[in-house]
Amino acid sequence: LLCNILPQSIANVLKNDTRTIAERFEAVSILFADVVGFTPLSTTVEAEEMVTLLNEIYTYFDQVVENHGLEKIRTMGDGYMVASGVPIPRPDHAEALAGAALEMMAFLESWDSPRAADIEFRMGINSGPVLAGVIGRKKFSYDVWGDPVNVASRMETHGEPGRIQVSRDTYELLKDAFVLEKRGAIYIKGKGEMETWYLIRRKS
Repeated sequence: LLCNILPQSIANVLKNDTRTIAERFEAVSILFADVVGFTPLSTTVEAEEMVTLLNEIYTYFDQVVENHGLEKIRTMGDGYMVASGVPIPRPDHAEALAGAALEMMAFLESWDSPRAADIEFRMGINSGPVLAGVIGRKKFSYDVWGDPVNVASRMETHGEPGRIQVSRDTYELLKDAFVLEKRGAIYIKGKGEMETWYLIRRKS
């Protein structure tokens, strides 16, 4: 059960230790994905159908995350959060997450569902140092914190439907291996003007 809730390495520690689990990681990438217009859509779709739709999408996302060796942090209603580079650091954290994001978007574009036209996602990615650890004793949760997480969330909320927006920090890590389209400077609440790019595809 622990292994289904927490990263394998974290679960192994918790089975034999009650100490607080908290670490700092210097190089991590964070992705937020969210359904555009979820609230109005949820008022027109039966509860069972909506849960079935989200479950189908996020089950696919979960498989992509596993295939790329990433860590799903949580789902938040219609939102989905993934981290790369925790709890096991990896030098290609941004590239691995970018590849996964492109696969997720490709799935949504080819998704064979009667509701496919009604559901669009925005995605945002940012990179930087974060804190990570386990919260709770009865209902465990592995989470990450820090300004890079907040900026990743802003990359999603200030993005456009059907696109993956990335920050400059992530752009610098991806520019050699991926094609990115410069969006320009946009105002980000709490951060001011920030340059952003859209992730297009992997370079051939």
